[in-house]
Amino acid sequence: MDYTHGTLDEAQMLENPREQLAVWLNDARDQIEPNAMTVSTVAQNGKPSSRVVLLRGLSEAGLTFYTNYESRKGAQINATGAVCLSFWWGALERQVRIEGSIAKVSSDESDAYFASRPLESQLASAASPQSQVVTRTELEARVTALRLEYPVAVPRPAHWGGYVVAPEYMEFWQGRKARLHDRIAYSLQEGVWQRSRLAP
Repeated sequence: MDYTHGTLDEAQMLENPREQLAVWLNDARDQIEPNAMTVSTVAQNGKPSSRVVLLRGLSEAGLTFYTNYESRKGAQINATGAVCLSFWWGALERQVRIEGSIAKVSSDESDAYFASRPLESQLASAASPQSQVVTRTELEARVTALRLEYPVAVPRPAHWGGYVVAPEYMEFWQGRKARLHDRIAYSLQEGVWQRSRLAP
């Protein structure tokens, strides 16, 4: 397959890569789950692990997503404090890769987001011992018990909340004809974003 959808010129890129990402997210709004991103972490034995989550916030603080703090990714995040994120929008022939440090958001922010979720999503998050071995019967029994206890709204469990990724490196990739793809990288140097073109 030859990529011919677009081109990428560093002169046209915004100085702030977070703002550039916001533009690309908007461009991808008609795709299925345009805010889906792969989160890659590393275990203490050096083995990488990846999974897809949904971006729930983009601000000057960074990129925010929510998960179970006691999950496999939560344990690896707590051990290293670093992640890599990647977006892929096939219809646009674009991807973005982000490296940075990661930290929990405030309890108030996690509370507010959890309260905004539908009841079924609250029940699922509270009932799931994410990444642990469980049978479907056990999982559904947990949901049923919680539904009886909290028929209207579930309080946020302490093991569930948000993380914010503070980017230190962001790379924008646009597919091009004959595999001469465009890659524009932003690197944070002493608080200032430096921009450069990379070979495909």
